[in-house]
Amino acid sequence: MTLTQQKTSNISIIIPTLNEAHNLPALQPLLGIVRECIVVDGGSTDDTSKVARSLGFQVEECAEGRGPQLNLGAACASAPLLLFLHADTQLPPDFPHAVTNCMANPAAMVGAFRLKVEGGGIVMRAIVRGANLRARFLQLPYGDQALFLRKEVFTELGGFPELPIMEDYVFVRKAKKRGKVVTLPQEVTTSGRRWQRLGAIRTTLVNQLVILAYHLGVPAEKLVSFYRTGRVTLRET
Repeated sequence: MTLTQQKTSNISIIIPTLNEAHNLPALQPLLGIVRECIVVDGGSTDDTSKVARSLGFQVEECAEGRGPQLNLGAACASAPLLLFLHADTQLPPDFPHAVTNCMANPAAMVGAFRLKVEGGGIVMRAIVRGANLRARFLQLPYGDQALFLRKEVFTELGGFPELPIMEDYVFVRKAKKRGKVVTLPQEVTTSGRRWQRLGAIRTTLVNQLVILAYHLGVPAEKLVSFYRTGRVTLRET
């Protein structure tokens, strides 16, 4: 990772984790760039917390669930700008300048970056292009695009809903009612592991079905298993 070397003190990065020990070393250079990087672990069974501490990250722990993890990280953050980063995602080199400039516009409620996914062929590139068009024209970026905003706005919006899934989608839709959601031209690069595990087309279909089911009133708790496996559970065991 090659990043801007001048340290900025106005950004806190919050990294929710669940068994992400192998991804954290690649994020260590961020420690020299921003005021603080807070790893919020949701009950990992690997050495995520131990590795994070050894690398110099501030570590907090809470029950599993990305919404609660993100909210705890935001509560612990001391900088005026918050950036929520998935552990398998790399930020662009000039992100501090880009984030600061974007948030200087009072009309901007939330910002994000264009998405780039590691690996994949023509189908994956088409899916990513569609995701970037959605983010830009519908003002609906997802969490893997490194959402950022002013801490005061985060507080006014009430934080992320404490759902087991869809917390980023619900949060951004709420923010969009208050002001502009900006997707910057710089790219974040995220792992293609989920697309590789389920397949690019199947993953995209699952994502859209989860959103549809949510709007039809299916409880988020019932959507988690389908989102992770792409399979419908007909009965509880």
